[in-house]
Order: sequence, then structure tokens, then C-alpha cells
Amino acid sequence: MGSYLEDMPLRLCNIVTPVGMLGYGLDQGQVEQGLEDCIATGVPTAIILDSGSTDGGPSKLALGTMSVPRTNYKRDLRRILSSAQRFQVPVLISSAGGSGSDEHVETLAEICKEIANEPGNASYKLKAITIFAEVSKEIVSERLRKGDITGCGATVPPMTQADIDVCPRILAQMGPEPFVQAMEETPDFNLLIGGRAYDPSPYVAFSTFCFRRLFGDSPKVYSSKIQGGFMHMGKIMECGGLCALPKSNGAIAMLFQDGTFDIRPLSPQSKCTAISVAAHTLYEKSRPDLLYGPGGFLDVTRSTYEELADGRTVRVRGDSFQSSAAQGLRYQIKLEGARTLGYRSMYFGSLRDPILISQLDNFLGRVRAYVQQQHEGIEEAWKLEFHTYDGRSKDFPARSDVLPGEVFLIGEVLAKTQDLAASLADTAAIATIHGPYPGQKATSGNFAHGIGGRKAVDLGLCAEFNIYHLMNLEPGEDLASKKDSANGKGLDQAKEHGLFRWTVRNLENVTPEAVNGDPIHAPVEQPAKKMNVDKRAASKQPELQAHLPRVAPSGPLALGDVASILRSKNAGPYEITFDIMFDTEEMYLAVKNSGFLNQRLIEDLYNLNPKEVIWCGFFDPARAYKCTIPRKRQGQSKASGGFGEIDVHGSTQYIPLFQSTFPEEVAANLRKLLETRKTISSQGV
Repeated sequence: MGSYLEDMPLRLCNIVTPVGMLGYGLDQGQVEQGLEDCIATGVPTAIILDSGSTDGGPSKLALGTMSVPRTNYKRDLRRILSSAQRFQVPVLISSAGGSGSDEHVETLAEICKEIANEPGNASYKLKAITIFAEVSKEIVSERLRKGDITGCGATVPPMTQADIDVCPRILAQMGPEPFVQAMEETPDFNLLIGGRAYDPSPYVAFSTFCFRRLFGDSPKVYSSKIQGGFMHMGKIMECGGLCALPKSNGAIAMLFQDGTFDIRPLSPQSKCTAISVAAHTLYEKSRPDLLYGPGGFLDVTRSTYEELADGRTVRVRGDSFQSSAAQGLRYQIKLEGARTLGYRSMYFGSLRDPILISQLDNFLGRVRAYVQQQHEGIEEAWKLEFHTYDGRSKDFPARSDVLPGEVFLIGEVLAKTQDLAASLADTAAIATIHGPYPGQKATSGNFAHGIGGRKAVDLGLCAEFNIYHLMNLEPGEDLASKKDSANGKGLDQAKEHGLFRWTVRNLENVTPEAVNGDPIHAPVEQPAKKMNVDKRAASKQPELQAHLPRVAPSGPLALGDVASILRSKNAGPYEITFDIMFDTEEMYLAVKNSGFLNQRLIEDLYNLNPKEVIWCGFFDPARAYKCTIPRKRQGQSKASGGFGEIDVHGSTQYIPLFQSTFPEEVAANLRKLLETRKTISSQGV
């Protein structure tokens, strides 16, 4: 392990991320301890965090809803702004409100203004940059006609003009360029609220801003190596402390002038390891080695991960960023949009009669037929889907075929109007409650239901992703145009300097003289010893073990018995990616050399043909195997969310892999390795 400052270039800046997603809650004591540590280094420090994702489905894009309630944003922002004021550091937020729409940028700005005007906050002088990422339909239509738009991946259907027409809003994932531009023109800002952006963008932007203030923007100085370090750091930090063991809310990044960076979790109960940090390049991505984003891709094939002497910090070197321009390609951005399909209602409850459970599929077929019969003459199209939860899977059978003691059922309806959806759901609920079946003995009712006394619940409009495409930009369109106000809608964006828009505003009625200089390099008074929050106290949450000890089972040995991490996750709305990791080099190599993990296994488990598999392979730096496949529902490619969805994050799709059993000749060797680990653990080594 290396020493903390051995042979290192000068430190450039520090970044504190309180939590991976604004609105999810944070530990202010840990944040302020991190800020105090960073301020002591004497270099610029910022609080940066993300606020958006497509993970939660298409509703935010189609309906304008936010990821969490407004009160949760206000709770987190009140704590963040308090800490920022105490330590005099700027705050940068991207993808405001979940979708990053213009409306959500304005909502977060309004919340910050409300906080600044609360009693006791007279010192809050918020000079805010707001950056907007909505793109006009006219520009998108023009680029579609020119052939400048393609699907983001092979699973995304081609865009049509109808897709553009039905979207309430279309957003573009900004790169770091608009953020850097706005900060350089307004260096005395202390709050930046950005619209939809590539997750690492604000991290890259702040690092670039600090770098340029020292060295200018010469490409000879600002090398692909430095850009790669900034981008890799942003990719890790946008998830907060997810790269730690155990995973935690927040993290600190310490950047150096050559692009090297250190990562450390905020929680004193967690630590980063070389493997845990290297493994994060797999998370949510189609592949682990080349990570594509606006204007190029991050190459981590030569990255190194070094655990430092404190036992909690990891140093990363060797990244590079290959720009589109250097490859002779046009700058591309990702467009996001969603449409509404109709209205939904649902009913839910459980079935417990073993006679009924043994013939459930036939029973639900009769429920569907009854609903259709009762709605004869209805001209509008409608759909009824059943979701059953019984510990088994029709597509991927569990190890046991024992009849479940209880089945939880959700009936989901989609129709043109809410009234029709409600009628269909209520009729289906009645048929489920009172429908007869062969051998029935319990004639009073079949269905345990009625939370709050209701047998059906209206869900409102149902949304579906329909735009997830890459658009080629003209030179300069990756930047933003400054506006006197946030009202940039209706402008001919193609004739402006950049595709995006930004404004500067004071979120309190203050005179220009009341804004204190440049918070990036402003001298900071050392905080008083007595804090409002006991920042040094350990977290109130119980301490967690990174991994439970694993013991080889007496029966068949499954992949879930030997892997230390086995997860599935969205890689965008149209893909599911699987990460399988091992906690020792011996176990990793034993599984790798066995040939057990291969593309054919994935094809068999998930009913795919070879051409459908998007990426498969081993990634040695993280002791991992990764595979990415199309997201499917009932055998058809589908985007996350929408009608019929049961796993919007894709986070439970790993179970077939978990249950895959090794051939006995492979299992025998793996059992020996597990027993060795058990012996070492019992000896306390």
C-alpha cells in the first residue's frame, strides 16, 4: 500500500458528495466532517450531487413528476445549503428533480430561494446559475430528416416523427461543456442547478474549471489523461458511497493536477478497496472497459487502483478520455423522451387456498373472460395483465417445485379513460373474489384484499419510453446560450450559440455588493469547534458486515454460493446488465478457468439467441464477469416502466444466475477454496 502523499503532484480540488441522489436523505454530520477535512487542504472544494435518472421509469419525462416528494428535496437542500454556507463552498446539482426538465430546474431554484428566506438564513447570498436541457422538437425533427439520429444501442427502435410529436418534452444529456462555460463566465457563483446531464458532467466541469484557472485551456496541457481522470472520478462519485464496503451515502474525491484522484467514503464505518472501486466501472454500464458519454468515451483498460495506508482510501491512475473530435467523429448527445399510453387501475391481494393455487392459471383465464364478457360493446382497446408472486418463476423455475402456501396477485388494467380502467379493474377484482373453480370448498370468497377498504385503486396516466436516441451536433452546439431569464422556450435554438440555455439569478433580494467575491478561491474562516451537528459521532445506523461468511452447502453448489457480488441492474431503459464478482483472486481464477461463465450460459438462462447478447466478458481489475442483454417482457424487447412492468430497476433479474449450479468436478475445487476461507476466518487471520 502506498503512502498518502508519496511522489504526488499538487492537489487540484476536492469534491464532497453527500448522497448519490438528492432527496434520498443524508448524514449532515458526515458531510461537515468531510468538508472540514477538505477545507484544511487549502484547495478549492465543492459539494456536488446528482438528482436524476431514467431508472425509475418514464413517468417523470411524460408526466412531469419528480423522483421524490418536494418536501424531501427541501429537507436535503436545507442541510446541504447550511453546510455550504458554513464552509463557504459552492453547490452543484445536475438533472434536477429526476428528469432534469426546465420545470424541475425552476422547482429546485424556488426551493433554494424559500430556504434562503427562512428565519435565521439572512447570511445566505445565493448567486445561482441555472442551466436548461430541453431541446425543441423542431431541431429534433430536422436532425431526424437529415439522418443524424440513431438508437442508443441495438435494442432501441428507430425514432419516428410520431415519437417526437407525442412527447410532452424532449431532454438532452448535457456534457460538462455548458457547466464549464457558465462557471467561467460567472466565477462568483455559489449555487448551480443543472437540467438533464450525463451523470459525471458536473464533476468533470468543476475539476476542469479549477484546472483551467491554473493552466488555461490549451489541449497540450489539458490532456486526454487528465480528462479521463476527471471523467472516471465523476462516474464513481455520482453514486456517492456506493463504491464503498459496506455501501454508504456519501464520498469524498481528492483530485490532483495530473488527473490522479483519491476516493474515500464519508461514513467512518465504510472503506474503499481497490476491488470495490474498480468494480464500480461495471455498475449500470453495458460494458466495463469503455464508457461512452457526450463527446467521446472513457477508457479504463489501463487504470490502476491502489489502496492507501489509511485503509479507507483508494488512488486511481491511468485513465484516458478519447474525444469524438480526436477520432474524427461528430459530438453526440443522448435524447430522452416518453409518451402516455392511457390510464391504469389495479387491484391486489393474496390467494391462500391450495385447491385454487393448484389451478391458478386456468382460474385467471376465466377471470379475464368474465371481464371481457361484462364489457362487450366497448370499442376502445384495453389490456388486463396479472402479476403473481409466489417465490417461483414461469420463465426461470426455482430449485423447489413445492406448491406455495400463498400467492400475491396484482391485476393491472390499461384503458383509454380512467373510468373505463376503473370499471375493468373492479370487475376483475369481483371475479377474483367470487369466481368458482373445480373442487371449491370455501364458497364465501377466494381473495384476501381490501387495504383501506378498497378493492381497486386508480393509478392515473401510464407512461412509456419512446425516445432514447443519439443525436449528432453541429460545432458549438454542445455549449449553452446565456439568457436574461429562464424563459427560453420558443426560441430557435439552432440559430443560437449553443443548444442549451443558462441564466444567473440571485435567489434572494440582495444587492450585488452583498455577494461575496469568488467562493471557489475565497478564504474560509475555520469553523467553530462546537458544531450544530455532532459530526464526529458514529452513524446511528447499526454497523454492517461487508459480506457474510460463506460456507459450501452440502448439496449442489450454485454460483450464488461462491460469488461475493451478484447483481443485475438497468443499463439504460432498454438493457439489463449482470455483474458477478469474487472476493479472492483464487476463487475468481478458479471460476474463470472452469469455463462455467460464458455467453452460452446467459443465452440458455434468459432464452436468448447469440445475436441478442450485447456484451459478455471477464474484467480482471474487479475480479468480475459481466454480461449485458436486451430488456424483455413476455419474450418481447421492452423499455423499463410502462404497462406490465414488475421490476423497473431490473435489480432482481440475477436470480437465474444465482441459482445456476456448477458441474460436480468444478464444484469440488470451489468447495475446497470455501473451506480454506472458513478456516482462515475462524483463525482470525
